[in-house]
Formats: sequence, C-alpha cells, structure tokens
Amino acid sequence: MTTTRPADIDWTPTPPPPPRRKLFGDRIGSVEVLAVLLILLVLFRGPLGDAISDPRLQTWTTVFVSVMVQAVPFLVFGVALSAVIAVYVPRSFWAKALPKHPALAVPVASCAGVVLPGCECGAVPIAGSLIRRGVTPSAALAFLLAAPAINPIVLTATAVAFPNNPEMVVGRGVASLIVAMIMGWLWLRLGRAEWIKLPHRPDLDGMSKGRAFWAAVRHDVVHAGGFLVLGAMAAATINVVVPERWLQTVADNAVLSVLALAALAVLLSICSEADAFVAASLSQFSLTSRLVFLVVGPMVDLKLISMQAGVFGRRFALRFAPTTFAVAILVGVGVGAVLL
Repeated sequence: MTTTRPADIDWTPTPPPPPRRKLFGDRIGSVEVLAVLLILLVLFRGPLGDAISDPRLQTWTTVFVSVMVQAVPFLVFGVALSAVIAVYVPRSFWAKALPKHPALAVPVASCAGVVLPGCECGAVPIAGSLIRRGVTPSAALAFLLAAPAINPIVLTATAVAFPNNPEMVVGRGVASLIVAMIMGWLWLRLGRAEWIKLPHRPDLDGMSKGRAFWAAVRHDVVHAGGFLVLGAMAAATINVVVPERWLQTVADNAVLSVLALAALAVLLSICSEADAFVAASLSQFSLTSRLVFLVVGPMVDLKLISMQAGVFGRRFALRFAPTTFAVAILVGVGVGAVLL
C-alpha cells in the first residue's frame, strides 16, 4: 500500500527565525556591571555622601580596609603556594617528607610552620592543597594552626612589640605549637573524613603546568577570597558595635580578662603579623590574658572561620573552630602561668 502526499502542502522545511539581538550580548559582563554601578553612584551621590560622613561608617570602612590590606597579600601568597603544591610537587614527595605514622606526622607538620613566613589567610588554602595531595588531615590541620603563629616574621614582630618581655615570644611559640599538636592528635582520634568537604577543583591533569597553575590559583582565590571578604565585614561590624568601655570593666578580673581578650581576638580578626602590637597596647590587661589573645587570634577568628567553611565545609568549621578556641585558651593560660 502506498501513500501520496497532497499536492497543496509545501514540505519545504521552514528556516529558523534569525536570532534576536540582545542588548548586552549573551551575558552581562564586568564592564556592564561597572557601568551600572557608576550610574547608581552618580544618581545617589547625595545620600551616599551623607552616609559616608557618619563616624561609625568611617570606622567600619577603616577596619574593613585594614583587615583586607593586611590579609590579601598573604592570601595571595598562600594561594600561589597552594597551586605550586597542587601542580609541581608530586604526591610521592609528601610520603617521603612526613613520617608514615600519622601521630608522628602531626608534630613534624607543626614544626614546618617555622620555615614558612605567612599568616592564617594563606595557611588555609595551603592546608586544603596538602589534603588533596594525600597528606593526612591531622598533619595538614596541625600545620594550618602552627604556621601563622610560630613563623619567624610573627615571632620577630612579637619581640618588637614586647621589648621588655622576651618571655612573651617564647610563650607564644610554645603555646601555639602545643595547641597545633593537640588539635592534630584530636582530629586523628575523633575526626571523621566526611566532616571535610573540599570544594570541587577543576581537573588539572590534562592541562599544561602553566595553565594548571593559573586554574588552581583562580579557583582558590574565588573560594578563599570571597569568605575573607565576609569575615572582614563581620570583624568591622563588631568593631563598631562593641563598646570600648566594656574592655575596661573586665580588665581587673583575672578570669574575665582572659575570656574577654580571647573573644576579642576572634572578633577583631587581626592578621598574625600585626596582632602583637594590638596586644601590647592593651596594657591594662595581664600578660597571661594578652598571651591568650596572641594564641587564639591566628587560630580562630571571624575571617578564619569563614575561610575554613569555604575551603573545608561548614560541618568542619562548626566543629573545629570551637574546639580550637577552648584548647587555645587552656594552653595559653597554662603556658602563661609557667613562663610569665
């Protein structure tokens, strides 16, 4: 049986309609966003000018910019070093450099922070890269805590800030090293692999070394840098909201002064290269409470918690940060009672 097509039907395929031209192309890029922002600034320049003249906003802006200026160079350094580890350092290197037993790898990784000048912002992406390269998480986390506090730059800055109290340098180095090792061993004992959820990084194996390096840098800057901005904004807000007179009230109480400076270290989020000068200016507080400030700050602060949540996941940060905070206070008080 055969079928015939009606003669009055045109079976010629209809060509697709021409693509509609979009105003801004296929997508809105950074140039368009910048143009919109500039137009908004011109339209609302009056209200914005009045708002900027507010002393509280000026304080907020100053603190935010200072945190970013302190942190960004070391973040870039840490991200670059993280990319070097991911691209140029073979996995077999870490098997040779660290002891095979995880419990012994923790103190070795903690002491490795002595030879790496940097701050906590750079240590976070480096620790994430170490875990990706097969380093046991307990050793990588011990390095994460120790490196910002015991490297030569930080210890030298502490000596300059406390010229009449050289024991502060020893106390800071010893206490920070002890906290890092304790947290590494605690993770080895109690930590779970599912608590760490590293963000997906593009596959670098099929790329050239140069392209893989820049791909890793761009990836880590987006993840760590975004959370750094959030942490800096939170620290600036706390600086404006918390009244300064509260510090004067608790300085005379031994227990409250320790807890107050520990909380202040978390809220201020000062880079480890600069926090010693802030601690030295808090002369109304005891040396022990100021030592706790120096031990807690490089390990637990708002920007660090935000960055750890971005690099390792929120489940990790919600467990790791409070535990580190408690251990740092206890160790700082113990070391201060012995050395100060």
